[in-house]
Amino acid sequence: GRLNADTARFLLLAVLIVLYMLCGAAVFSAIELPTEREAKERWEERLENFTRRHNLSRAELRHFLREYEEASVAGIRVDDIRPRWDFTGAFYFVGTVVSTIGFGMTTPATVGGKIFLIFYGLIGCAGTILFFNLFLERLITVIAYIMKSCHERQLRRKGVLPHNGRRGSGTSEVDSLAGWKPSVYYVMLILCVASLIISCCASAMYTPIEGWSYFDSLYFCFVAFSTIGFGDLVSSQNIKYESQGLYRFGNFVFILMGVCCIYSLFNVISIVIKQSINWILKKLDCRCCHRCQRKLFRSRRNVVMPGNVRSRRNISIETDVVNESDTDGRRLSGEMISMKDFLASNKVSLAIMQKQLSETANGYPRQMSSNSKQNGFSGGVGALAIMNNRLAETSVDR
Repeated sequence: GRLNADTARFLLLAVLIVLYMLCGAAVFSAIELPTEREAKERWEERLENFTRRHNLSRAELRHFLREYEEASVAGIRVDDIRPRWDFTGAFYFVGTVVSTIGFGMTTPATVGGKIFLIFYGLIGCAGTILFFNLFLERLITVIAYIMKSCHERQLRRKGVLPHNGRRGSGTSEVDSLAGWKPSVYYVMLILCVASLIISCCASAMYTPIEGWSYFDSLYFCFVAFSTIGFGDLVSSQNIKYESQGLYRFGNFVFILMGVCCIYSLFNVISIVIKQSINWILKKLDCRCCHRCQRKLFRSRRNVVMPGNVRSRRNISIETDVVNESDTDGRRLSGEMISMKDFLASNKVSLAIMQKQLSETANGYPRQMSSNSKQNGFSGGVGALAIMNNRLAETSVDR
């Protein structure tokens, strides 16, 4: 049933994430551990030379270094830097909070600040995540509108659509984009290109101003835009910059745009991962069950096969949600698909069929007027659509 499929999908994803983490830990350990050991050996050598030169004990020196570490956590550095809790520094801090980046360079030290952060971050993070989700929805709508406009322009050039066709109301315009939802892979490609362009432009700004290498700037962009926020590299931390106001504004814009694109990209990639998990689960099904289903399908030649209803090669953002509905259990079990599921799966094809039949009956692509829509005659499939259009014309003439 549906519960078993969800449980299997959850367990498989958990296993894959654990394996992914184990592989990542092995790779990072192999790459970073030798460098860490070399740095530790150099530090121990310098510590030994310093204690011998100044006639200090190891215990006293280590106690002094621990006190410096505590001061460093509070924001104290050896070099003079600007105050971390002035208004601009606090604004930068709340930006890292609501965006869930959390560099860790600036943290509240008072009890009141920590309590306020809990409630402030609870509302701020929720609102920002909602903003990111709405950004992805608007992006999909814009892509669908562009695809639909380009298609209509091609039809007008061929003479299929009239050049003076008027668009409908705002609601009908949104409904007309339902069949133009872009593919998941198309949206993922657009977000990848946009994220790469933003990261390259931001790195070109960070490299001369912050004094980082271009590779370190790209590294900072990914860590910041993905809201990982290690804190090893943090922008806008020096005491003074050339064109300081302009730089801080540009830094804010790049981080906002980058986080929106990368967060949306993560959402789209998660859809692709979900599809891959579903494909793996299908491959892991018992072969014996598939053989039994094939025998059952052969004995029922007139049955509509679930696999033939619609292809899953070009899955859109919207149809991916439909595919995960309650009909999945019936499709996997091999039962005949219901009429409701068939109509839901082929709504775009039925709409095209209705449009073609209407054009054949009227002799030209007909634009429905506002009066006919108010009469409630717009709708239907096949012959019913032709009859409704005739009734609409009769009611308008009257």
